[in-house]
Amino acid sequence: MSHDCCADVIELLSTLGMHFVRLEGQTRIPGSYWGDEEAGLIGNRLLARDDTPVHSVLHEACHYLCMDSGRREFLHTNAGGDYDEENAVCYLQVLLSDKIEVMGRERMFADMDRWGYSFRLGSAKRWFEHDAADARQWLVGRGLVAKDGRLNLPHPHGAGA
Repeated sequence: MSHDCCADVIELLSTLGMHFVRLEGQTRIPGSYWGDEEAGLIGNRLLARDDTPVHSVLHEACHYLCMDSGRREFLHTNAGGDYDEENAVCYLQVLLSDKIEVMGRERMFADMDRWGYSFRLGSAKRWFEHDAADARQWLVGRGLVAKDGRLNLPHPHGAGA
């Protein structure tokens, strides 16, 4: 993950009750489901290298946010979850991208499309704008997004609840 967004990511993850672990060089990333340069997730630690894409970091952070404390307790590599949660994770990572100065939604959409996220409408942006009501409602139902669409991020000490 590039240095130009690292401070924003560390601050955001801290707000979410997570710890960022930066790995040097081409070190294998523990807790990475996809391997290669993709982010790893072990408990409340998110692991990444300089070449880890920001969308990967935010995606894994969103998995952490979307799961209950029982799943977090044993979290290592595979975040699990179902189809609805995965959609909610994708929606939430778009919202969180606005918290990273050099990221933002448009870059997030482009990165998601480039990586290979698959949506019925053909692109992440079209999905988000026209086909993601169920994902948004999932997040509203769990208190992560307000009914008006604003983020409702947990306080770090309440993140494990």
